[in-house]
Amino acid sequence: MLLELNNLTIPTFDKRKNIVEKISLDVQKGSIHAIIGPNGSGKSTIAYSIMGLENYQPSEGEIIFEGENITELGVTERAQRGITLAWQEPARIEGLSVLKYIALGIKDKSNLKKKVIEALKTVNLEPKKYINRFIDESLSGGERKRIELAATIAMRPKLILLDEPDAGLDMIVIEDFLNIFNKIKELDMTILLITHREDIGMVADRGTLVWQGMSLITDKFAEVMLRYCAKAGLKEFCKRTLFEDTEKCFDEDYIDKIFAEENSK
Repeated sequence: MLLELNNLTIPTFDKRKNIVEKISLDVQKGSIHAIIGPNGSGKSTIAYSIMGLENYQPSEGEIIFEGENITELGVTERAQRGITLAWQEPARIEGLSVLKYIALGIKDKSNLKKKVIEALKTVNLEPKKYINRFIDESLSGGERKRIELAATIAMRPKLILLDEPDAGLDMIVIEDFLNIFNKIKELDMTILLITHREDIGMVADRGTLVWQGMSLITDKFAEVMLRYCAKAGLKEFCKRTLFEDTEKCFDEDYIDKIFAEENSK
């Protein structure tokens, strides 16, 4: 197991209440694991705590990475162990060339340009077109996100925390991003994906539903998404969207059963 969260409780900055409480989940090496839930449920807080950001330290529980308890380690130490975070909003480093920006996080500087080119290809950006461009207002939001993701990939982390990578992207671009996630997986990197959208999450091998700060279920993503739909009362939406390779994930009787169980609580 690459990552384990055991009864993780994270308080607000003023410590007066908990944002998430007793969160437990595990992420298998080489997988894509999605944390899904409504806005405000604590998904991003979990990612920030895994990364070790200030003000997101747990008051209870532990974070285990590759068998090591890293709960008390800082951001730098976690990054050294192979954890990195890509933000909802891409970095705003104006005036730096794409080559220099992606090269910043590469430890081994040998064959540097080749490594940058490979990273750009992974995120479906033509290297000749982008490598000498500058990060400025001429780049679209989608291009900036790809460049940041390329910089993350070039670092070759063991675990990439992707916080709402679909934010602000249209459906055409999203389809391309799903392809990129699978490319990252093929490079032997693991993704923990934070999202509230089923079309993004369906790329995941497994998922965890977080609801009002608590983890309710960890399972195959389609099953997790079904439980999310049941909690939110989105039966027809669920029937329309839970497909994998054009095949329905569940028959209607099973969906009706899960919704009936939720309504009886």
